[in-house]
Amino acid sequence: MKVTIAQLNPIVGDIKGNLQKAKEVLAESSTAGADLIVFPELFLVGYPPKDLLERAWFIQKVDQAINALVQMSVDYQETGILIGAPLPTGRDTGKGLANTAVLIYRGEVLLVQQKSLLPTYDVFDEARHFDPAVETQVVSFKGEQLGISICEDAWNDPDFWPEQMLYDDDPIQKLADQGATLLINISASPFHHGKDELRYNLIRNHARKHHVPFAFVNQVGGNDDLIFDGGSMCFDGEGNPIIVAPFFKEHIQTVDMSKMGAPGSYRPYEKIEAVYQALVLGLGDYLRKCGFNQAVVGLSGGIDSALTATLAVAALGKENVLGITMPSHFSSGGSVEDSRQLAQNLGIQFKVIPIAPIYQAYLGTLTGDFQGKEANETEENIQARIRGNILMAFSNKFGYLALSTGNKSELAVGYCTLYGDMSGGLSVISDVPKTMVYELAEYVNRVKETIPHNTIAKAPSAELRPDQTDQDTLPPYPVLDKILYYYIEEGYSQEEIIKLGMEPETVTWVIRTVDRNEYKRKQAAPGLKVTSKAFGVGRRMPVAKRMEY
Repeated sequence: MKVTIAQLNPIVGDIKGNLQKAKEVLAESSTAGADLIVFPELFLVGYPPKDLLERAWFIQKVDQAINALVQMSVDYQETGILIGAPLPTGRDTGKGLANTAVLIYRGEVLLVQQKSLLPTYDVFDEARHFDPAVETQVVSFKGEQLGISICEDAWNDPDFWPEQMLYDDDPIQKLADQGATLLINISASPFHHGKDELRYNLIRNHARKHHVPFAFVNQVGGNDDLIFDGGSMCFDGEGNPIIVAPFFKEHIQTVDMSKMGAPGSYRPYEKIEAVYQALVLGLGDYLRKCGFNQAVVGLSGGIDSALTATLAVAALGKENVLGITMPSHFSSGGSVEDSRQLAQNLGIQFKVIPIAPIYQAYLGTLTGDFQGKEANETEENIQARIRGNILMAFSNKFGYLALSTGNKSELAVGYCTLYGDMSGGLSVISDVPKTMVYELAEYVNRVKETIPHNTIAKAPSAELRPDQTDQDTLPPYPVLDKILYYYIEEGYSQEEIIKLGMEPETVTWVIRTVDRNEYKRKQAAPGLKVTSKAFGVGRRMPVAKRMEY
């Protein structure tokens, strides 16, 4: 059977636009002799549609789109369509809606297979909207017995999670037991670094274990904070790859599933390159899907803003990025020149707007009320808030999206200013630890020096007071990031982290500071998820709480 892999980038909610993309692929692939075109999970509405699913008129439009595809299929007598959509269950109990894979052929719906396993961990909340399948069944199609599953249905493999299975059910095993001769999984599996290799091994294992060819089709593109990396793949019945589609871009390819794959080990995406490509894709899609074409970045002369501007140029083009440096009397001359050099290297628009006069006006206004009080972080943060206001003024006046430049390490411990450097419509590197920021800068400079050497080499500083450096306040970043990794991503306790050989006082300070700054993160701009546990929708912590350590 010839299967067309339609690894596409849908827009959430754009049923009309997503349907049009499906029509175009159908017209193109049918001429290539495709027996079946396979689209990703929930393709007609984009993933994740969230509470759009609660609107009855929205589901009605999905039904209309399915009917349009059914009618269109009459004109393509040799080509079937397998597409993801939310559809009513028709049952009197439960949510009344299911995440489904719909098989359409010659003007008929041959199968509506509902998703069995509904994830509720990390960024997923499918049980909020969907009911699980009541049965899993194969379907006869063109001489094959198709075993169709949806995303999470393929992840409950006991070979991968022998100690902690999340579900009692194994839909892939059920399909194999029913005699499936071709397994297909439609998916919207979001990116984090290292996940591509895990997916590859998972799908290969299914094909190898059941001795059945397996086609896996994944969504690609950025939707809000989630980035989908594609990497669709097809295996023969021995678990050898027939094709592995490109990552981070749309890809349409017709694959003969009767062919044997080529044995060989899989080379996973290099970690830093994958994170870089994910950030570029996520940034570009966020702006375009939200109706923006241009971005403004505050350039401090530091590595975080330099990396953010570099990513913006890669995603949007140099003509669509404005860099503004806003020196105060605490800013070094080198910081302004480093910002200017970066802008020249990138070829972006560049402005210098000194904030000293505005800062003095603020202090003058507050003199009476602040009299007798020593200067502290209050005065420091005023500078950050002035800069945030200037960036938002350019955003409002000229239609730029302001990009926040803080990294994950800073956001974790609150080393950032509400309504200041946290201002913006997208926090591009908020899931990138500081140590990874340096790795990304080196990756950017692998061919030529784009980010100035001095920006990378100098000690990080907010430059809000004389001779300030980050390490005046924070542990060294390699130490901080290691503690943050175990606390945030791995969920270790204070005691468990200390047992790893970390200094107890430092561990205690970091953990308490992370928890104390939850209120800041609640008000942060959306960020792009690139690690296994990002701040935001996948980490839901109370703000008002009391913890024992």
